[in-house]
Amino acid sequence: MQSSDSHLYFSYVKTMYTVGYTISLISLIIAITIFCVFRKLHCTRNYIHIQLFISFSLRAIFIFIRDALLFTDEEIYHCDHYPAPCKVVLMFSNYSILANYSWLLVEGHFLYTLVNRSFFSLKKHLAWYIVLSWGLPLIVIISWGCAKYFYEDEGCWETRRHEWIWWILRVPVLLTISMNLIFFMGILRILVSKLRMPDAQRNELSQYKRLIKSTFFLVALFGVHYILFVFLPVEVSSSMFKIWTFVELALSSTQGFVVAVLYCFVNGEVQHEFQRRWRRWKLTQHLPSRRSQRHGSISHSGTPHTQVSLLPCSPGSLSTSGLPVDTVEM
Repeated sequence: MQSSDSHLYFSYVKTMYTVGYTISLISLIIAITIFCVFRKLHCTRNYIHIQLFISFSLRAIFIFIRDALLFTDEEIYHCDHYPAPCKVVLMFSNYSILANYSWLLVEGHFLYTLVNRSFFSLKKHLAWYIVLSWGLPLIVIISWGCAKYFYEDEGCWETRRHEWIWWILRVPVLLTISMNLIFFMGILRILVSKLRMPDAQRNELSQYKRLIKSTFFLVALFGVHYILFVFLPVEVSSSMFKIWTFVELALSSTQGFVVAVLYCFVNGEVQHEFQRRWRRWKLTQHLPSRRSQRHGSISHSGTPHTQVSLLPCSPGSLSTSGLPVDTVEM
């Protein structure tokens, strides 16, 4: 009876996080498409957002691949067969988690340089961001894989008999969380000092408030989530383990959706671009009828000099003025 209840519980949990990761993956793909399709959204800041979206997308994809390998018939858990593909997928899944926090660190550093006005070329350093944020997690995961292979080559490498091996993954994540907190302490210090400056400089800084709030929320949410669950004792009661597992997987599976919402769907630039495209589309729908009316009036009056512009405003007013773009070399 207890085995049947456990099987039913884990079936519900699997369904729950599968739905969560599916929603996250769809949201992230939409967000990546929006940033890639709209040329006015092409800037260093949004390129960083895209890399963050990709890391969360890879996380969801590797979870799906892992479940496809382990639960091929929905009844048997195939980890007991020690399949090498499951170990590789687990490595890439942990790699994507490391990349999540690496790119969150890049978001924090990017904000700090924007607010601090450190003058270096963000476009030139974007390549370094990409190399470090994808390369350093790769070094860490290879080290973890070697340690698991030589000291704890059991099952699908999900056992925790040697706790020090898992700290190979935990220490880098805790370091990125700590460094992000340092960046935000610096940002708060700069914000307080800016309150004493003229209104023009304060208005310039206010452009980044939404980005600062979004990034700080993500760092705080993911940081608290990771710190709480990373220190889960190895030996706990069955009921406590089920509660912790359910909450942890519910939060983890929806992180990608939260990232897509904060950095894309409620992004002022994205909303402004959609509104601009919508106005342009409505103008093109009314343009043929307006042209026919204008040609009719010209034929009756005999003069074409009374042409009225059909554009609601100048091209400059349709641009993303007042919104933070990477026009400043830092």
